[in-house]
Amino acid sequence: MMADDCCKAACGTTATLNDPRWRRALWIALGVNAGMFAVEMAAGAAADSRALQADALDFLGDAANYAISLLVAGMALAWRARAALAKGLTLIGLSGWVMITAVLAALGGAAPKPELMGMIGALALAANAGVAIMLYRFRTGDANMRSVWICSRNDAIGNIAVMAAALGVFGTGTAWPDLIVAALLAVLGISGGIQIVRQARLELGSVAT
Repeated sequence: MMADDCCKAACGTTATLNDPRWRRALWIALGVNAGMFAVEMAAGAAADSRALQADALDFLGDAANYAISLLVAGMALAWRARAALAKGLTLIGLSGWVMITAVLAALGGAAPKPELMGMIGALALAANAGVAIMLYRFRTGDANMRSVWICSRNDAIGNIAVMAAALGVFGTGTAWPDLIVAALLAVLGISGGIQIVRQARLELGSVAT
């Protein structure tokens, strides 16, 4: 996802993590993203929307980045690399699942509920906007701080895409807008997961040698 590229550098330097205001902001962002992952996944199932489920993975990716930043940044490189490897493999698996369900839905699924899609998409946009506003004060800090703020700002694109899909479903009465957005977000998730796995393997290799 977008979070996997722009937050790659946001797993925190020691100096960054020693700032209590920064750590507090990351804990809040972690809670918001973890909560929205659960909300969007549940709403995606209720609305039969693959786009909502795919967008939920972006919240999962962000939450995992923040968790890694807060919990394992002080550990040895090998442990940080193992945590990143687990996250990358999880993102690939979940994104692949969204892609498969999107294909199956295209073969015979009904159109999702656009009203619920739009409502949850707007809620997700508000959540990302809130996190971005909270992190705005750190936008001129070091590269790690700045990248996390840019992540939250860019994640809004996925939320807007979900809302656009909801409008498309409402206007056409078909599932295609939802499936197209879901496929695009799933591809981004798989791509991001692959990048994380590759980086983690390189880091594990450097530790081994």
